[in-house]
Amino acid sequence: MTEHIVAILDITPVTHNVKRFRIEKPAGYKFVPGQATDVSINKPGWEAELRPFTFTALNHWDFLEFTIKIYNDHPGVTNQLGQLKVGDSLRIHDVWGAIHYQGEGVFIAGGAGVTPFIAIFRDLEKEGKVGNNKLIFSNKTRQDIILEAEFQRILGPNFINTLTDEAIPGYDHHRVDEVYLRAKVKDFNQNFYICGPDPMVAAIQSTLKKLGGKSIVVEL
Repeated sequence: MTEHIVAILDITPVTHNVKRFRIEKPAGYKFVPGQATDVSINKPGWEAELRPFTFTALNHWDFLEFTIKIYNDHPGVTNQLGQLKVGDSLRIHDVWGAIHYQGEGVFIAGGAGVTPFIAIFRDLEKEGKVGNNKLIFSNKTRQDIILEAEFQRILGPNFINTLTDEAIPGYDHHRVDEVYLRAKVKDFNQNFYICGPDPMVAAIQSTLKKLGGKSIVVEL
């Protein structure tokens, strides 16, 4: 397994608990939208604590990017990531599969589960191939929505937000269940890309099986 030590170039808040990390890109390092790598913090005691993160940059950019939810309620890797500063370094490894875009469809994400879809939509926009792809994005509250303005620009009315813990004008207030999917999706004979908490993914898979949809599950 190849390992690269790379410096952090920029850290920017995305939401109240999500940060964007831009880091150096090793020479010859290549990936496709939806792929990931294992990352650890280049500090004593943390080098072997590998965690998978999806690239949210595009391959032609001259830096790498990860968009990461920070969990400050327990002393784990993301808590440590949240304390890093520009100039600190990470260890990244070989690129691996995760998700590959297999054609137009409906993307369903819960919270930070949207991160594998960020580079896919950025690439589709760059290539002029957004088409009729749709993103159904479920979050607890509006402040949890990652890259709301960017998804709105890329997808327009095909960017659908639903909030489970908050009812506010302009946003749906419903869990992504059978009733909701029947209301939002007219054709179930298409691809469904799903990523989010395990219980949510399992429930949606079961519903899609009943409705005849082809589900492509993305592991976090």
